[in-house]
Amino acid sequence: MMSSWLARIPSVRDALDLSAADLGVVLLAGAVGALATVTAAGPFVARFGGRVAFAVSAALFGAAFLLLGLGPATGSVALLGAGIFLNGMAFALGNVPMNVESAGIERRAGRTILPQFHAAFSVGAVLGSLVGAACAHAEVPVLAQFAVTGAVAVALRLAAIPVTVHDTAVDRRAPGATHVPSAADALGDAVVDVETAGLRARLARRGARLGAALSAWREPRTLLIGLVILSAALSEGSANDWLALAVVDGFAQTEAVGAVVFGAFVAAMTVMRLAGTRLIDRYGRVTVLRASGITSIAGLVLFGFAPSLALAGAGVVLWGFGAALAVPVGIAAASDEPLRAAGRVSVVSAFSSMAALAAPPLLGLAAEAMGARRALVLIVGAMVLSVLLARQVAPLHPATEPAPRGTGEDGPVPDVAPAAPAPDTPARRRRPRVVVRRPRPSDPHARRPGRRTHRQETSA
Repeated sequence: MMSSWLARIPSVRDALDLSAADLGVVLLAGAVGALATVTAAGPFVARFGGRVAFAVSAALFGAAFLLLGLGPATGSVALLGAGIFLNGMAFALGNVPMNVESAGIERRAGRTILPQFHAAFSVGAVLGSLVGAACAHAEVPVLAQFAVTGAVAVALRLAAIPVTVHDTAVDRRAPGATHVPSAADALGDAVVDVETAGLRARLARRGARLGAALSAWREPRTLLIGLVILSAALSEGSANDWLALAVVDGFAQTEAVGAVVFGAFVAAMTVMRLAGTRLIDRYGRVTVLRASGITSIAGLVLFGFAPSLALAGAGVVLWGFGAALAVPVGIAAASDEPLRAAGRVSVVSAFSSMAALAAPPLLGLAAEAMGARRALVLIVGAMVLSVLLARQVAPLHPATEPAPRGTGEDGPVPDVAPAAPAPDTPARRRRPRVVVRRPRPSDPHARRPGRRTHRQETSA
């Protein structure tokens, strides 16, 4: 859905006679819609569940695509802006439950899977860009393309929701309600004390409250991961908005050629996301994120200054390789603790919306002065920031990421088994740390002396 309309941006621009700066301002509406939605997406998902969020997102997508087609067809910039605004809202609302669900599957599987879900997104983007290129070549009106694409995609989404989304946000009192995991179940084998477990259980029950969801905004690690996501969103989002146009204007090519080059960018991302699971398992998040940033920098510079379309295309492929894994790595890092995953994913997604809010107008102004192709090179600054902040995506707990084989986050790891403890120094078994608060004598609910609680009996 996204790339099928992004590939037709040159046609939309020409139909409405927009300059590069005007187009940047109109594209800003999508970032405003996403930013207005993403902060509330976490509490919305916690309150109503992923199925409702996906259904509302699908409905918004359908309305957005109708307006995206009507705007150029009627010569109305206002209708186009409204469609872009709804499109941003739909994407932001669906993005949070999509990533939370995927990260939960990755945790339960015990190995890296999240990039494969993003690869599926990229596969759809490749298909969408090819659809856009074919429609541009056949001179299909944008209204016809967007109406058909929107109707088919919305129908597929609504049909898939009941059989794919494991919805845990249900009322326990409802007949046939599914089991909602307790705080201890969600934490797995983490060592917690009794009072902390009780606090987290209450927090899980009150997850719909906006204050609990907004608490992630006070966490330094989450904010720094948000900057990593912001850099990745600048890279990927700028390619979505400007790459096809940069090829058309920079190399005097047709719209179909621009759509094909954009498809090459998305295809490179898809290949790397499919291969990235093994790379992350082997080398770790930090090393992969640093390598991704360096690869993006090389690709952007090559694309911006290449003397021929062939060399620029090679730069686009490198750029796609580098942009592939930054978002999955950041989302996985924000989801390390299951109970706070929705709130933290909402925060880092808000950084993505901030990037989308700033990039279109700034790149539009830069494109007016130096051309769209040179303007895209400015994203190199964001890639440098991503490389510098790569350490922030290291897992909170070693168990959340498979141990790399032969290398590690801090250097080489010998590929040998750990030495067995000496016979006279047996290994100490790890026991759960239990803190029991003794009731005050004045407490009417105090237990009789000598009577053990269930938790004490379990610990004993």
